[in-house]
Amino acid sequence: MRQYLKNTWDGLFTVLVGMKITFKHLFTKSVTIQYPDVKVDLPERVRNRLYVNMDDCIGCDQCARACPVSCIEIETVKSMPAEDLGKTSNGKKKALWVTKFDIDIAKCCYCQLCVFPCPTECIYMTDVYEFSEFERKDLVYNYATLTSVEVEEKKVNFEKFQAEKEAQKEAAAKAKAEAAAKKAAEQAEQKESPKPPKKDGEEK
Repeated sequence: MRQYLKNTWDGLFTVLVGMKITFKHLFTKSVTIQYPDVKVDLPERVRNRLYVNMDDCIGCDQCARACPVSCIEIETVKSMPAEDLGKTSNGKKKALWVTKFDIDIAKCCYCQLCVFPCPTECIYMTDVYEFSEFERKDLVYNYATLTSVEVEEKKVNFEKFQAEKEAQKEAAAKAKAEAAAKKAAEQAEQKESPKPPKKDGEEK
């Protein structure tokens, strides 16, 4: 009987403690927001979707090498000597055409390790966190500004430039070899030609 009464009291006491907590929160101001119409302010150092400012990108590939999950793919083509690619916002001269700059945001682990090595600070984390997609391929972001036609044109121009440089090197090497051979032939001819006989009275 004594144990029965104790169990009854414990049950009632537990209910009263729970009701006390319930009534305490019943009259406090609600903190619920009407999402998505109302959104909370995010911290300044929040890490969400990446963004790349291609006007400042020099194609150095440091962000791709720093990425631990290899979600960044960069391809570049060297510019021609006569081409002027301009400068970045911090005054660094561009020397490469960035033909491909893809970020697979589905692989990204939001570690921000790609941000710090960038010498021009063109890649950074934004406060955008709503970017769900129905298709997996839509999570691959293409930041390169060149069209496919322009990319092909830059590659062809660089290949032609390289071929011309190789041809010039080969021509210079050939001309040098011919000059060396001619000089060697002249020296050999001079050695083989007979010396004129000495006249009487000349020292031997």
